[in-house]
Amino acid sequence: MSEKQYKDESEMLYQGRVVKGMDFGKPEAMPLFTTAAFTMNSMTEVKNAYANGFTYVRTSNPNREALAQVVSFLEGGEKSLIFSSGMGAISTTLMTLVGPGDHIICNSNIYGETFDVMGKLLRKFGVETELVNFDDMDNVKNAVKPNTKVIYSEVCANPTLNMCDIPAAAKIAHDNGALLMIDNTFTTPIAIKPIQLGADVVINSLTKFMNGHSDSLGGSITSTAEIIDAIHPVRMLTGTPGDPNASYNMFKNFETMYLRVSREQASAAKLAKALEDHPHVSKVNHPSLVSFPQHELATKLFRSNEEMSGMMSFIVPEQEDRFDDFLSRLHFAHYAMTLGTMRTTLVHPCTSSHSHMPDADRRKMGITPGMFRLSTGIETLTI
Repeated sequence: MSEKQYKDESEMLYQGRVVKGMDFGKPEAMPLFTTAAFTMNSMTEVKNAYANGFTYVRTSNPNREALAQVVSFLEGGEKSLIFSSGMGAISTTLMTLVGPGDHIICNSNIYGETFDVMGKLLRKFGVETELVNFDDMDNVKNAVKPNTKVIYSEVCANPTLNMCDIPAAAKIAHDNGALLMIDNTFTTPIAIKPIQLGADVVINSLTKFMNGHSDSLGGSITSTAEIIDAIHPVRMLTGTPGDPNASYNMFKNFETMYLRVSREQASAAKLAKALEDHPHVSKVNHPSLVSFPQHELATKLFRSNEEMSGMMSFIVPEQEDRFDDFLSRLHFAHYAMTLGTMRTTLVHPCTSSHSHMPDADRRKMGITPGMFRLSTGIETLTI
């Protein structure tokens, strides 16, 4: 979508004349369409609605379509789809792109439930997933097989922040007829646009930084029109389209995204340095730090240290009997099973997102019982 197209469509959205030619007047705020279906008075209307309108909420909805247009602009893609959750976006897309006998190369540093989709769900359908350490792109190149269809990674891994060299991964994928799928949740299009770096498919858990208020659940996939049009019917059949109420809420929250996310990312860089200097913290994972093993790559992919990610993880001594005392002494930060909200939150990966993994496997990824994942909020820092 060109800048002019976005300006024109943004004006349509702002004035209320929303997608697909439906004119709703000029409301100051985006209307909420709670209806489960749209009515027609003739077969001509029915045909027009199926071709370029709205019929049934699982098929299409104005709030979902409006949100998708904004995501497409932010990610710089041709087209987007909105899902019920980030995991709905991931699983539905992979079910579309691969089939029995196909091979996926997945970053071994990956979100726990994405790990389960690759290793458990897709395996039932005859799809082979190979977990590879993306810290060295030669590992990825050497893992390619004739049946490799997708190379998958997060921009910054959950929770270790290990990065993917997106341009290098894109070249490997395209040289071998595969697609590169990138999860941008930890970084958001405010910090990086993977499609501009060569990615074919970008996923976001909109629940997190992009929505930013911990009050709605949703996910998105952005890609070419051809790929999105192939995913759409699978999304309908699996029942994973986004809820109109969540889409409506996210559309409002997106208006403050740049302000929120920019502050969170800048604060994260400052907090990461402060934690690194703390005597009881043995390691901090954040790409802004010179000590971060992939800091040089980070400086190539991001514009500055203050525009990377609002996420980090840090490691303290494995004295779990003292964790309650530590958490009880926090004043602003609190434990919450989410991230990207306006308040700083922590989780313990070994107890939550990666609890199902054997300890030895977690440690290979750098996840120890002393690790906490931290999501920086918009609080004023006094560091």
